[in-house]
Amino acid sequence: MSLRGGRLGRPQEFVGLANYAALFKDSYFYEAFGNTFLFVFVSTPIIVLLGLVFALVSNSKHRGAKVVKIAAFLPYILSISVITSIWVYTFKPYIGFLNSYLIRLGVVGDQVLWFDRAPLAWATIIIATTWWTVGFNTILFIAGLQEIPDELYEASSIDGATKWQQLKYITLPSLKGVTVMIVLLQIIASFKIFGQPFLMTGGGPGTSTRPLVQYIYEKGFKDWNAGYASAMSYMLLLVIIVVAFVYNKVTSNDGGGKGA
Repeated sequence: MSLRGGRLGRPQEFVGLANYAALFKDSYFYEAFGNTFLFVFVSTPIIVLLGLVFALVSNSKHRGAKVVKIAAFLPYILSISVITSIWVYTFKPYIGFLNSYLIRLGVVGDQVLWFDRAPLAWATIIIATTWWTVGFNTILFIAGLQEIPDELYEASSIDGATKWQQLKYITLPSLKGVTVMIVLLQIIASFKIFGQPFLMTGGGPGTSTRPLVQYIYEKGFKDWNAGYASAMSYMLLLVIIVVAFVYNKVTSNDGGGKGA
């Protein structure tokens, strides 16, 4: 389909690589790709690190650990429409409760228009995505933590190791393989972002938060240009494959990918 031109649902003619050539002249394609890379670069470390923190707390023997585990994972079972509805209501000016609290606390003097400026709009998307997906990474990290033998911690305690030293020299090295896998899965998932910006900001203000998958959707199912949308889909697939390949090469050089 990416080698054909014409509207979806009508007879299409063979156009060769014309759709691919058009990509490199499309400024909106570059912008959507840049928006996607921005989201991947910013959101991935946040979601992975928070997943690790929640896993460490959930796997501890402290009171409330089970509550943290449930609270972290519960949003993951909700649908994207529910998640975005909650956060749109939270951030919405005048009727959302977040602005009311910020004004009462004196943090801001007036209503913050979260969806009217690109940096703030991206912040809402990243917050909603983190809240929604961090539970999955938390569960994977917990599984990795439970594979670490208790004898290692007992022996290090006898030798006088502190909690920080146990984390640095036992926990984190033992989680290396799991971490490599989680980061890769998170990168791939972040490249495919669509629902959050589509339902929260519509890709706005303007097109400043429109990711590539949303642009593919608009070209394919609004403009009915299936050939062009398919060409962009293949380009996204190619980028994900290259990023995954490079990431695996880098992490496997020191044995970090063996556990994955």
